[in-house]
Amino acid sequence: MNLTRAAGAALLVAVAATACSSGTPAPRATVTKTVYPTPEATPSQEPDDALKMGTVAPVQDEQGVHLTIQAVDYQQPYKGPRPQKPDSSLGGDTWATARIKVCDVSGGILTVDQAAWSLSYPDGTSIDVTGLTGGDMPKPEFPAQKTITVGQCAAGLVSFAVPGKKRPARLTYQPTDTTTVEWAITQ
Repeated sequence: MNLTRAAGAALLVAVAATACSSGTPAPRATVTKTVYPTPEATPSQEPDDALKMGTVAPVQDEQGVHLTIQAVDYQQPYKGPRPQKPDSSLGGDTWATARIKVCDVSGGILTVDQAAWSLSYPDGTSIDVTGLTGGDMPKPEFPAQKTITVGQCAAGLVSFAVPGKKRPARLTYQPTDTTTVEWAITQ
């Protein structure tokens, strides 16, 4: 009896479907879903392990000297009185500067130098400081090979010849192979 009812119900559904059909195909619906790409990391996004610009980093060097290092800001292009456009041999067409401060907190004498600073780009390339000082370079300059003692600080601008259309992701302080501190460069 259940089999008869099931067969009858199926027949009724088939007849109803045929009776309702007008001979024209039913309209089709197309569903469109907009997919947005996930943004890749850009220089305007702070890299995960880099400090925020302006952060003071405490460091102990290989000789046991305790110091603090601060990358105060980064400017590209440099907006102060400009030296002549960088020579092509320096690798860039625009001057950029990082304002930095290093203080000897305890433990002895410390020698600071511009050569410990570099810029890192998202594509894996990097740019070292020019090593140029004096003349019409941006002022005040961070010292080159200056000795400071406990309680003293050295501060100033470090200059980089950079590609004007390219923005670095990080400012790196690396005076030795074992000491590295990085600050994120944002837009």
